[in-house]
Amino acid sequence: MTDKSLEGRIQRLEDIESIKQLKVRYSHICDDDHNPDNIASLFTEDGIWESPDFGVARGHDEIIVLFENFKKMFSFSQHNMTNPLINVDGDSATGTWYIMGPWDMRAEKESKWFALRYDDDYLRTDGGWKY
Repeated sequence: MTDKSLEGRIQRLEDIESIKQLKVRYSHICDDDHNPDNIASLFTEDGIWESPDFGVARGHDEIIVLFENFKKMFSFSQHNMTNPLINVDGDSATGTWYIMGPWDMRAEKESKWFALRYDDDYLRTDGGWKY
């Protein structure tokens, strides 16, 4: 049951804002040449990054390798995240986001626009919210 107290409502708003900031950090890392050195910090040790187009990466090591591969694929990206719908349930949460932005492909030497949807799961940790 949702806490309707003032403290509970404030906590929910703070959690939603923290999750939005997590998504912003994710976007900045992606747009920093898909920086594999920083991406794992946003995920729990057993976190999962999954996409029908790019496969599944489980845990920090696989997520880092995935982003090393993204770095080879994309020379530029701009993650414009919109329309967050975030549901907090205690120490876990879900979120849906839409993204539209340009990507420059290294191999094809061409630019593409992508419109995608993220469906995220979050977990509150001692270090804040993480994927």
